[in-house]
Amino acid sequence: MSSDGIRPLGPAAGGTTARLGASLHVKGEITGNEDLQIDGTVEGLVQLDDRKLIVGPSAKLTADVVAREVVVFGSVKGNLRARDRIEIKKDGSVIGDLTTARIMIEDGAYFKGAIEIDRSTDEANRGSEKPAFTRAAAASTTPAPAHIAKSAS
Repeated sequence: MSSDGIRPLGPAAGGTTARLGASLHVKGEITGNEDLQIDGTVEGLVQLDDRKLIVGPSAKLTADVVAREVVVFGSVKGNLRARDRIEIKKDGSVIGDLTTARIMIEDGAYFKGAIEIDRSTDEANRGSEKPAFTRAAAASTTPAPAHIAKSAS
């Protein structure tokens, strides 16, 4: 087997990161339960529901992607759906629609498509936690000024 093949890079938060080397070309569907870095060419579907996908600088994807987190250094033509976040790095390129709770597009990155912020997954991840400014406002016991209280009635 070529040293450019699929191999674990090292332990990640929940296991290992597999790698699809730069000399590999895949047509079809990739599914799995571990983080994946793609440096080669993929056509089809990449589905890593609860995992992270890294599209390396030399990668060329013509695929739809479903993952927890997607980081793009290379080129993607297809729709990206990430439960947590999508990052497009400065040399990254995405042509397709993005659906995620959080998005980051660095200066110099190329993006053409639509963005849908899916708050339902973001709120589910946080549970009942509220942002600090909301908690502070709710905890405030200072009465409203008289001129505001009168205009509200």
